[in-house]
Amino acid sequence: MTWQYRHTVLLSCLLAFFVTYFGRLAISPVVPLLTAEFAITNTLVGVALTGMWLAYGLAQFPSGILADRYGERPVILVAVGGTTVMALLLALAPVYPLFVAAAVALGGVAGLHYAVATTLLSRTFDDLGTAVGLHSVGGPLAGLVAPVAAAGIGVRWGWRPAVASTAVVGVPIFVLFALRVRPTEPRNPGKPLRESLELAPLLDLLARPSVAFPLAIAVAGTYVAQGLLSFLPAFLVGFHGYTATAAGVAFSAFFVVRTGGQIAVGRVSDTYGRDAAIAGSMAAGAVGLPLLVVAGGLATVAAGIILAGLSSSFFSAIDPRFMDALGDEDRGTGFGLVRTVYTVLGAAGSAGVGLTADLLGWGVAFATLGVLLLGCFLALAANRVLALGY
Repeated sequence: MTWQYRHTVLLSCLLAFFVTYFGRLAISPVVPLLTAEFAITNTLVGVALTGMWLAYGLAQFPSGILADRYGERPVILVAVGGTTVMALLLALAPVYPLFVAAAVALGGVAGLHYAVATTLLSRTFDDLGTAVGLHSVGGPLAGLVAPVAAAGIGVRWGWRPAVASTAVVGVPIFVLFALRVRPTEPRNPGKPLRESLELAPLLDLLARPSVAFPLAIAVAGTYVAQGLLSFLPAFLVGFHGYTATAAGVAFSAFFVVRTGGQIAVGRVSDTYGRDAAIAGSMAAGAVGLPLLVVAGGLATVAAGIILAGLSSSFFSAIDPRFMDALGDEDRGTGFGLVRTVYTVLGAAGSAGVGLTADLLGWGVAFATLGVLLLGCFLALAANRVLALGY
């Protein structure tokens, strides 16, 4: 295959996503160290992480507006550079309230990337599901590296150097993106900001059946994914008695599965349809999460992690489904709006799982996630079997 500029764009977006994901994931493996230093509960850590993911979600909509006005390149550069700076500030937080503020700011700048990168890829590739799947690999790759790196650094030197390690990958990738990716023409450079923020057209877009139905699925799936990203290592330590290092390795294995799963689900969605790929992901999680709860040995835990990893790969099918439903003029602001809605609502997964774990235990918390995914699968199956047309 001859290397083309579009491959440079795809690789650069993948690496940029790697940085924005790395910065957020470097926190989860050191949760026990955080609770010990700040003398806080899992619920309070979940609140901080929920704030980070809420900010991440809220940034999706304005990122689309900014890309429509100024082009995708400067927005992605702000996302990568901002994530690097905020990770360093997070590592310096002396007290819990400042830790929360830095986490929220980190989520906000990181959230500028994904929707904008997806619209950039929609300009560049015809097989959008495959391109989105490959781009999304940046997240699982970060999940493969960040948990092991953060856990190892945290055990030896503390949680602050673990969180600050984001800068090691952030700086060179920022420079690479700045040098290799060309500016793009804005879609709507002269569109007034007030027009982009008018409520009625935005609500009309969200009310379209082709948008509203997958949006509900995306909210539930994101809730589950956020719960896993925030607390899978802590679950393995608290419920199954794993060491922090072993839980970090298992968390990395989860992301190894996601790495292949993102590509596979994206390709399946291009070949066999978006809903078939999404339903398969949901079914995997509906089986895998109960396995993690009832696990009696290494083989059962491994199977549960593999299936849970596949379930969290549904984004590479559902995001192209949204793009299919949006016209070219809606793909910047409209997709950013959709991403904001399902990411913001789904961000409650961090606080929800933390609270459920504190009140009812880790087993109930993770079993609840499996029930949510089963509901998503049944909704997709009913839509197909009954030809509801959503």
